[in-house]
Amino acid sequence: MDMAFDAQSELSDEALLVLYGNGDGAAARALVARLGPVAFRVAFRMLGDRTEAEDLAQEAMLRLWKIAPEWRTGEAKVSTWIYRVTTNLATDRLRRRRGVGLDEAPEVADGAASALEGLIAHDRAAALEMALAQLPARQRQAVVLRHLEGLSNPEIAEAMEIGVEAVESLTARGKRALAALLAERREELGYGHD
Repeated sequence: MDMAFDAQSELSDEALLVLYGNGDGAAARALVARLGPVAFRVAFRMLGDRTEAEDLAQEAMLRLWKIAPEWRTGEAKVSTWIYRVTTNLATDRLRRRRGVGLDEAPEVADGAASALEGLIAHDRAAALEMALAQLPARQRQAVVLRHLEGLSNPEIAEAMEIGVEAVESLTARGKRALAALLAERREELGYGHD
């Protein structure tokens, strides 16, 4: 028997997954509403392509549905599992498309208030996406999860299946590499007077 959607919103991700594993369709819809945007956002930031990110997020959610009946309560957070699967799928796709040049990377749209702010934000986002694309996959994954998704180092360590010290090292190296890649463009991107 399906529960009302409002009642679902009060349940934890893990409780919803267990309910879905037992056949509750409303629990699945609640999880998609919560975790689908997270998977898309991470995929888009790693891949830079909206269509690919949508496909990848859908694939991550399908994998979640497949493991739902066997989910072992208390072993991992569902959100951490989604981050891990999404970043792993994105890394696999990036490995397969290694020959794609930076000129083919799509530009990121922005919803800024004024035209000038919109142009500056767009240029900054495009520059960041291009710089992120030049990082090694593991550094990019750590930087995206830490600085763009806001996960803590222990959460990233769990998602990437590495130690916290390794996360700290990857994010520090990734930030340094991004700074070096973007250093010559500071003035152009409107950071010259900061």
